[in-house]
Amino acid sequence: MARKPDGPLRKGWTTGACATAATRAAWQAILSGDFPDPVTITLPRGETPSFSLVKAETGEGWARASVIKDAGDDPDVTHGAEIIATIRRAKPGNGITFHAGDGVGTITKPGLPLPPGEAAINPKPREMMVGQITELAKKFGVAPDVEIEISIPGGQEIATRTWNPRLGIVGGLSVLGTTGIVIPFSCSAWIHSIHRGIDVARATGRNHVAGATGKTSEAAIRTFYGLPDEAILDMGDFVGGMLKYLRKNPVEFVSISGGFAKLVKLAQGHLDLHSSRSQVDFDKLAETIALSGGDENLQDQTRTANTAKQVLELCQAANVNIADTIARQACESARATLDGANAIEVVITDRDGLIIARHGFGDFDQFKPVSPI
Repeated sequence: MARKPDGPLRKGWTTGACATAATRAAWQAILSGDFPDPVTITLPRGETPSFSLVKAETGEGWARASVIKDAGDDPDVTHGAEIIATIRRAKPGNGITFHAGDGVGTITKPGLPLPPGEAAINPKPREMMVGQITELAKKFGVAPDVEIEISIPGGQEIATRTWNPRLGIVGGLSVLGTTGIVIPFSCSAWIHSIHRGIDVARATGRNHVAGATGKTSEAAIRTFYGLPDEAILDMGDFVGGMLKYLRKNPVEFVSISGGFAKLVKLAQGHLDLHSSRSQVDFDKLAETIALSGGDENLQDQTRTANTAKQVLELCQAANVNIADTIARQACESARATLDGANAIEVVITDRDGLIIARHGFGDFDQFKPVSPI
């Protein structure tokens, strides 16, 4: 995750807001012969941002407009992308339809807000665009029969840096945004993607999902069970966001995989594992080491340690199996958050991706590893 800049952060606009602005501009050009530049739209919460146009093109029965996405100070992979709307008149009675242009993905798996085969333009951006189309149609006294095609040049490559391939969205990016506004360094987009991953896993019949804190622990749990993409959740630091959604939308078996330091924080009751929002309590960790058989010298060394990694190395040198205890405590913490709705396990990996501890609760004997520890 990119480092958060110092000082006040500038908000930005979602791809949905940009697509809506481009849609309004193109439709207005068809109806009036002129492009509004800048074009102003009203967002769901009443804000009225204006967008400068990059493209403004017309032809027989169609118009095209585009804007550059400004995500403010958020490290959004689509910041600076060109969002293009091409509007075409449709046959009378066809209504408003949405289509994926170059760089916009198509849904191929169930479990997302739209069915397979649809353009990956989420419901709220669709609602915003429909609002602009119908408002202007009423103003000019015409029927709102149009095709809306959204394109994002380079979107297919950008999408490889998102969760789209794992969610079964192929060919490009999704057009997202519920409010139209990007809040810099917001956790909501990440947690939203975790939820959509769970939805896809459930809809595709997966009864075992795994969330990992990083790429190394993800590779370890994937290999251990031979899990496919749709069973892997991009949990990152947001173990609480994953577990709380799973409590209401259960899957039979949940694995949590991560490094020692992150899972110490889960063991100590933290559900957001990011370093800026939770810290290892070394006094509490010393108490855990005492329960694991560590002597007073090892406990003292733990209290003054700089990192959890250092503590793990001290315990390994003293033949104190702290990783097993942390795995058990972390699993207890996760189980309490799930409220007993699922079988669950915690797997601790080292920096080379080797599994050094594993503990679980519930009936998951049917889920056999395909790779040895």
